[in-house]
Amino acid sequence: MKLTILGCSGSIPGPDSPSSGYLLESGGTRIALDLGNGTLGAMQRFIDPFALDALFFSHLHPDHCADFGALAVLRRYHPNPPGYGSARLRVIAPEDAPQRFAALYAPNAAERAETDLSDVFEFIPVSAEPVRIGPFEVRAMPVAHLCESWGFRVAAEGKVLAYTGDTGPCPQLADLAADADVLLSEASWADFPDAPDGVHLSGRQAAEVAKTAGARRLLLTHVVPWADGGAILAEAKAVFDGPTELVAADRTYDI
Repeated sequence: MKLTILGCSGSIPGPDSPSSGYLLESGGTRIALDLGNGTLGAMQRFIDPFALDALFFSHLHPDHCADFGALAVLRRYHPNPPGYGSARLRVIAPEDAPQRFAALYAPNAAERAETDLSDVFEFIPVSAEPVRIGPFEVRAMPVAHLCESWGFRVAAEGKVLAYTGDTGPCPQLADLAADADVLLSEASWADFPDAPDGVHLSGRQAAEVAKTAGARRLLLTHVVPWADGGAILAEAKAVFDGPTELVAADRTYDI
């Protein structure tokens, strides 16, 4: 299983990275986790977006889904789509995604209610039921954030990647990351007193999840552009003694 970081900047795109988006490949099957601002452009450096077999959304904040509108334009209006792009793309997302994405795509408010993207997308509400996409088995778990938000546990080739999405500390993270080969965890900021509940993790908190869950490797992502990435990494390494690093846009990892 190969992981490519399409973007890893938290909350907004940063000067060196798009917002959140992650490409996973195994045995010729390709899925993406989130598609934030700027990630569709990054994806084109690695694969033809028509080659995606499924797209999963952890939640519907813009830094995780804003490029869906651009993807809809591509799939509807490309003059010569490749043969494998003729099928509808499976989109596994929160239940209100079809309406939210229609509003994103609609040319004006009057046409919002009539916009239907089901000609190019097959929308599947995210749930606790596992989803099989080729060699991938993806299990979703609800996590603590400002809106409906899910973490994803992705298994393929005998390996497991756990992705937190956006979350504050919550008990579900231990199950999400249990014995994972890689925990791809948000770490939006350095630890500080009185951090708001149910919003984001610090580097220390992400490391505590990895340590408690028995994850083998910790990859930190979703660092906001105004945060000190070095401080976030240092506090994580002080807690978790396994391999730990900050991800960067365009970097790939073999899992």
